[in-house]
Amino acid sequence: VDQALPQERRAPVTPSSASRYHRRRSSGSRDERYRSDVHTEAVQAALAKHKERKMAVPMPSKRRSLVVQTSMDAYTPPDTSSGSEDEGSVQGDSQGTPTSSQGSINMEHWISQAIHGSTTSTTSSSSTQSGGSGAAHRLADVMAQTHIENHSAPPDVTTYTSEHSIQVERPQGSTGSRTAPKYGNAELMETGDGVPVSSRVSAKIQQLVNTLKRPKRPPLREFFVDDFEELLEVQQPDPNQPKPEGAQMLAMRGEQLGVVTNWPPSLEAALQRWGTISPKAPCLTTMDTNGKPLYILTYGKLWTRSMKVAYSILHKLGTKQEPMVRPGDRVALVFPNNDPAAFMAAFYGCLLAEVVPVPIEVPLTRKDAGSQQIGFLLGSCGVTVALTSDACHKGLPKSPTGEIPQFKGWPKLLWFVTESKHLSKPPRDWFPHIKDANNDTAYIEYKTCKDGSVLGVTVTRTALLTHCQALTQACGYTEAETIVNVLDFKKDVGLWHGILTSVMNMMHVISIPYSLMKVNPLSWIQKVCQYKAKVACVKSRDMHWALVAHRDQRDINLSSLRMLIVADGANPWSISSCDAFLNVFQSKGLRQEVICPCASSPEALTVAIRRPTDDSNQPPGRGVLSMHGLTYGVIRVDSEEKLSVLTVQDVGLVMPGAIMCSVKPDGVPQLCRTDEIGELCVCAVATGTSYYGLSGMTKNTFEVFPMTSSGAPISEYPFIRTGLLGFVGPGGLVFVVGKMDGLMVVSGRRHNADDIVATALAVEPMKFVYRGRIAVFSVTVLHDERIVIVAEQRPDSTEEDSFQWMSRVLQAIDSIHQVGVYCLALVPANTLPKTPLGGIHLSETKQLFLEGSLHPCNVLMCPHTCVTNLPKPRQKQPEIGPASVMVGNLVSGKRIAQASGRDLGQIEDNDQARKFLFLSEVLQWRAQTTPDHVLYTLLNCRGAIANSLTCVQLHKRAEKIAVMLMERGHLQDGDHVALVYPPGIDLIAAFYGCLYAGCVPITVRPPHPQNIATTLPTVKMIVEVSRSACLMTTQLICKLLRSREAAAAVDVRTWPLILDTDDLPKKRPAQICKPCNPDTLAYLDFSVSTTGMLAGVKMSHAATSAFCRSIKLQCELYPSREVAICLDPYCGLGFVLWCLCSVYSGHQSILIPPSELETNPALWLLAVSQYKVRDTFCSYSVMELCTKGLGSQTESLKARGLDLSRVRTCVVVAEERPRIALTQSFSKLFKDLGLHPRAVSTSFGCRVNLAICLQGTSGPDPTTVYVDMRALRHDRVRLVERGSPHSLPLMESGKILPGVRIIIANPETKGPLGDSHLGEIWVHSAHNASGYFTIYGDESLQSDHFNSRLSFGDTQTIWARTGYLGFLRRTELTDANGERHDALYVVGALDEAMELRGMRYHPIDIETSVIRAHKSVTECAVFTWTNLLVVVVELDGSEQEALDLVPLVTNVVLEEHYLIVGVVVVVDIGVIPINSRGEKQRMHLRDGFLADQLDPIYVAYNM
Repeated sequence: VDQALPQERRAPVTPSSASRYHRRRSSGSRDERYRSDVHTEAVQAALAKHKERKMAVPMPSKRRSLVVQTSMDAYTPPDTSSGSEDEGSVQGDSQGTPTSSQGSINMEHWISQAIHGSTTSTTSSSSTQSGGSGAAHRLADVMAQTHIENHSAPPDVTTYTSEHSIQVERPQGSTGSRTAPKYGNAELMETGDGVPVSSRVSAKIQQLVNTLKRPKRPPLREFFVDDFEELLEVQQPDPNQPKPEGAQMLAMRGEQLGVVTNWPPSLEAALQRWGTISPKAPCLTTMDTNGKPLYILTYGKLWTRSMKVAYSILHKLGTKQEPMVRPGDRVALVFPNNDPAAFMAAFYGCLLAEVVPVPIEVPLTRKDAGSQQIGFLLGSCGVTVALTSDACHKGLPKSPTGEIPQFKGWPKLLWFVTESKHLSKPPRDWFPHIKDANNDTAYIEYKTCKDGSVLGVTVTRTALLTHCQALTQACGYTEAETIVNVLDFKKDVGLWHGILTSVMNMMHVISIPYSLMKVNPLSWIQKVCQYKAKVACVKSRDMHWALVAHRDQRDINLSSLRMLIVADGANPWSISSCDAFLNVFQSKGLRQEVICPCASSPEALTVAIRRPTDDSNQPPGRGVLSMHGLTYGVIRVDSEEKLSVLTVQDVGLVMPGAIMCSVKPDGVPQLCRTDEIGELCVCAVATGTSYYGLSGMTKNTFEVFPMTSSGAPISEYPFIRTGLLGFVGPGGLVFVVGKMDGLMVVSGRRHNADDIVATALAVEPMKFVYRGRIAVFSVTVLHDERIVIVAEQRPDSTEEDSFQWMSRVLQAIDSIHQVGVYCLALVPANTLPKTPLGGIHLSETKQLFLEGSLHPCNVLMCPHTCVTNLPKPRQKQPEIGPASVMVGNLVSGKRIAQASGRDLGQIEDNDQARKFLFLSEVLQWRAQTTPDHVLYTLLNCRGAIANSLTCVQLHKRAEKIAVMLMERGHLQDGDHVALVYPPGIDLIAAFYGCLYAGCVPITVRPPHPQNIATTLPTVKMIVEVSRSACLMTTQLICKLLRSREAAAAVDVRTWPLILDTDDLPKKRPAQICKPCNPDTLAYLDFSVSTTGMLAGVKMSHAATSAFCRSIKLQCELYPSREVAICLDPYCGLGFVLWCLCSVYSGHQSILIPPSELETNPALWLLAVSQYKVRDTFCSYSVMELCTKGLGSQTESLKARGLDLSRVRTCVVVAEERPRIALTQSFSKLFKDLGLHPRAVSTSFGCRVNLAICLQGTSGPDPTTVYVDMRALRHDRVRLVERGSPHSLPLMESGKILPGVRIIIANPETKGPLGDSHLGEIWVHSAHNASGYFTIYGDESLQSDHFNSRLSFGDTQTIWARTGYLGFLRRTELTDANGERHDALYVVGALDEAMELRGMRYHPIDIETSVIRAHKSVTECAVFTWTNLLVVVVELDGSEQEALDLVPLVTNVVLEEHYLIVGVVVVVDIGVIPINSRGEKQRMHLRDGFLADQLDPIYVAYNM
């Protein structure tokens, strides 16, 4: 074509002599599908290369119930199988693989032979010697040398460097069976490295870390800005990438379409001619499933039947005045694959009636993949009538009344059976109007796109006729030839040759149904012999099946064949099928020049076809192309690697009467250079003309004007994009290297799905993948396409097989295509959605993968290897130091972030309790002045009053308890007493008893009787750490502490003195102790933080009184008020509200133990309604219980008179960022019951100050702002609009309490920060705790947390550090005192935050994303281990769904947080531990995971 092409650059058209492809065959059981020998050798060589680079992949752990071993006997092989989108593959499951005598032949030598076309005979080594066990030995050797290094400092695996490889870890179960100690039913996998089982998880993680530490691809330099500072890397073009160097290509013309005089003027005219002059000539022979001729349709019968159909369509549907179908209307043709005769009559009937047939597949009851999309096509074509056969009509699903139901997505159709007996004979005077071919639409062929949508390609009558003429000329068809057709006759090559061109030439078609091919794959070859057929139309699959089934049949003779049309000759694997087929059947009379691959597309019809020649000396064209070059769209003949090559065959010449060129696949249609791959475009009459009803898409595909480099169009006529990628080689031969639909552009390089399928299949093909069923597609994650491979595994394959296969596929694809696979999923045999002819339905498979309903049985994700465009890890900038000038209250130009509640000293109120320094005095005063005023009311689970206390009753109980402590306990002033009580009245009395006796009380949650083993040690620990001299409790708990179960959990002999307060002494104490100093200790508050730390803080008498006064003022509490409290009374604000506030303020507290809500979720809200309460306090767990438990009962609660309209404050007591989603859904849910949404708010407290904020009665409503989550990771606050991408809603944590001052400081430099800057919340107030109380007494921590000073600015004030990040923001609202209101937003605890890639992540943000990822994820917790992010998800669904979550979790965390998940752990509901405040105990979870105690359903280690 282009002489300027340098000699060595030209694709070599080498004689591939038969001897070179001759193979030793062991009993004909070649089991590979469509496998290029070059490919297999390359893959094996690539895998062998990996032997040198040792690396272990940790194997996922899987719960036993997930490891399903189906026995082969119980397994009936299905009736369908696959290709990528083509129909099935291999039939039998054979045993032997050919052993290779010359398996060790040198690769370079082999390829160079292949390129220079010499005649060295070589055998294909599909696996190493001894039928594949060689691979096992080889891997075992590798494993023996793989050792795990222990690193004291965990390596940072989040950076990217160069060089990559993977080696599979193979669990060596064979080396003697060790039995592992089990936890629950965790008989998981053994690791192959002899790690003790207890540390199995951490060993695997260590292994993963070691793997990921290996350097990777070189880091890239350029970045583009994604909105703002998080810079995603953009792939820079590789400076060494090959670039096209050839001259601009010239368009190729096909030979002239020579019109022969006796060619008919239209196809209907041809049918009329043969039907009248040769009515007895056979037109079509159909076969039954035994291969016996079922029926012979003659041209006479076809003509009369088509007339009947035409007449009936036009005159027998609807009424005379209103016929249902008029000329030009579209009708659907729904015929099964085994009835071509009925289809043919219907199709020609439509042509005669001038209506437009739309042939489609038969919809089946089982929700057919893609059937809905076909329905949309029919709807858009305005189809109202469907023609079908009798048998098919009977087989369609029917409603009880016998109606055919409307299929999902389908328009309403009238089903019309076209069998002769159902049709009336046309009257004598009626004749169809037979015109010359014109530009009316003849038929519409459907086409399924990459995304699963279905389009209709319209073909005009002229195009139809011209296409038949071009095929006749190219194939040299003559009258009355016999042709065997195995293809689908409803569309594509099967329709063009077997239904249309055959009638034009009065040929005889022998149609082989798919069902017969499944039973007897040799049937088509037998029919060629039997009928001495001249032509056969097949796919690679049919040749392949014939090879597999072929057992040296004696009577086969293929010498009659002058043309074997290979319909999918453009696929990468067809060349090996053609070679192998020729090899075996050459001895049976098959000539090499008979094999004619062709290329076609729905839009351009036949694009190119190899012409049959009589000259056996001219060998077919071959191209051995560099796979690496192809990814850049460049043709390079030889590759340096010698491994990654693609061997392609030509698909012949351009069609007669057509012009072909190739244009760049994206952007403007510019002509390619001679050594460049482009999309083939064709200009001809014989093509489709449009996508029905879609003018925009039609313009882009059917009306393309290719341009030269100067921008001039090369022709005034439009070209059509064929959707095929390829080039025109020397001698005008067309080569196709892939399809536009299968193109995946990964970081700038183009990969073809079919090539990747071929590579994956070349890895021990039939031993593992079930019938070669593999789907390859790409999903977009984080601005790039990522490759996903889904394969069906054979029912008898073991876990180890699958994992080994997956690892080898990754290695092979990495070596040959130099691209990483993002996800490799294996599904059980026969579970992927199928196309009507049994191929894999690709878009449906992708859809299932993305929505998490693919249900794989094995998954391997490799995000660490593939995702190379993450933002750079952040380098911390030095913050503003003291040097930056502070002017007044400005820091770096912003107002200093400080705020305070009302000043306690300036508030004049008639607070009588203020006179007293101590709570014990307040209680005595109340017992004297208002003895019968009820302070506490305790409700039981039915909402009835279980117990109540008046001032005097409480006083008297407290006195008796004080006597008991002094007399029975012999306690001194200041001794510590542990109070172990259930939530209730006894606890309150015991507390004041301690104060009366001068002791220091510590409230402790009692052990759970059903769960002593885990809850009792905590009780014991608090008792010991608090140095309690005595333990007071009820009789019941007393027995529990001394029970056998307790003895099993802790050492019961070391309990301090246990006093049971159920029988109290009758006497009063001599005097009530009065502390000497308000700064002495009043009580200790112990709590377990979410990070698993037990911390006790000291509360002095002064702080306790100040605390109560602050709450009294904020909530306006006084004796006539009632407050409902549904909280745990053991620590923090919950304890203060339950035990202290009523005594100080005199209001009545209605106490509702949260544990009672488990039996009666409505208890709290009913009590609030019944007592007409205005203020109520609860915890997140209580709110969640109400939201989940009462969601469906609001109507019945309304009927019971539940009314929440009087509630003005409903405060959630919390020590975390407000959970907006929960408070909002709670507000929405109970809005109908009168709850004002503004009433719901949250409080905020922490260890150093138990209540900093609390939404009071007056003051503005809590505000919500939206911040940018990505800025937050950089410790910056960037306010954005609601609904903008990456926005995170934050709700103010209530109003700052009176007497509290807050400042935001930098946690590292301790400098003050400006307004709306993120920093640590520091607090100064009279009710700060006075320090930690612990045995260890870590002094530095103590002074740092409780006595910190700013590094500049106001350096005198002493602050306590809360350990929480947040920011202050001055709002436009005004406070009660007329000032502008400062809102405090809490972001999260510093302890909990995770430092990853130099950024700060809050677990809750990642967890929120993960919970949204799939409907079956009910709860999620994340933590880090050696810099790996571990995500634990609770699965609410069948265990089969567990593996669906792995890709979805990985995707969502990448997309939303730019983080790669290291380990995904799927567990049962309730495994993630939650504390009493409803907070997740992530550190407990981490410890449980590392100690292998979670009994996970599945653990996936992402590579």
